[in-house]
Amino acid sequence: MTRLQGGRTALWVKLLLGLVILLLLAAAGAFVYLRGLTQPAGGSPYTLEVEPGDSLPAVARELQDKGIVKNADALRFVMRQNGTAGSLKEGLYDLRGDMTVYQVAEMLAGPARIPTVNVTVPEGWRIRDIPPVFEKAGFDRAGIEAALNDASLSQYARGEQENLEGFVFPATYEFRVGETPADAVREMVARMEQEFTPENVREAGALGLSVRDWVILGSMVQAEAANNAEMPIIAGVFLNRLRDGIALGSDPTVAYGLGKNLPELDRSAGDFTKDTPYSTYTRQGLPAGPINNPGQPALLSVLNAERKLPDGRDALYFLHAPDGKIYVNHTYAEHLRDNATYR
Repeated sequence: MTRLQGGRTALWVKLLLGLVILLLLAAAGAFVYLRGLTQPAGGSPYTLEVEPGDSLPAVARELQDKGIVKNADALRFVMRQNGTAGSLKEGLYDLRGDMTVYQVAEMLAGPARIPTVNVTVPEGWRIRDIPPVFEKAGFDRAGIEAALNDASLSQYARGEQENLEGFVFPATYEFRVGETPADAVREMVARMEQEFTPENVREAGALGLSVRDWVILGSMVQAEAANNAEMPIIAGVFLNRLRDGIALGSDPTVAYGLGKNLPELDRSAGDFTKDTPYSTYTRQGLPAGPINNPGQPALLSVLNAERKLPDGRDALYFLHAPDGKIYVNHTYAEHLRDNATYR
């Protein structure tokens, strides 16, 4: 090999080495750049809502705009590589700007948080009281009213009454945003029917009560009692009076039959002598249907009623006195005496 040829060879080696170095530097630069695209973007926490029809490209762009990821394409690439590009689900994803693209991709591949709204139905509310709280929570009021007046939604109300009075369980519910009024009411009815266990139904039957009778009596106890401790006492009085054929004489049944609230009753206007299917002053036995939606304590008080006085006699009368106490008697004369004493 001549000196000229050797020089040319050395030059080519230097050029080749330089090219390799440039390629390595370019590759390293590209790696650093691409790796940088996967690092936290530093944006504020953001709740992403995925709605039906949303696509990954649109979601990725939104997250780039909100500072959750640095590059939308990087997120799409990672999810494609992970095989999760098609795993977006309808709902909410709580994301942060300190998450890497890989962490964001993992979150989006997981379960979505379903948006919900809470609705509280207090114990003792009537059907007519319920629609406003649903409307406040975003439900269609007319739809809720229609569902609450659809007695067919309960096997115990169907064919027996015009609405679901008594068969909507009072509780705090977490409903999915967008849930239909009918489905929401079905959920409350289903919760009430959880109280009708075989054992509870047998105990009610032993008292001579059908499930519906049990609910009716429970609603009366709910309306009469000042607190849960009084409930078994009041239930005992009503059960004894039913057995003995004595009119139940419950003021809340009169109010319900007249479409009034209890404080609106007016004895001087003849409210207690007006006959309705619900009045337990003008009619014997239970009213025509439940007068509110009783809670679990009221229902169970019927099955665990206190029917005896301390002296062993049957409890047949009770009186709520201004001192906050309840006075229970066996005879009407004793009841009148306590009325005179404590009222």
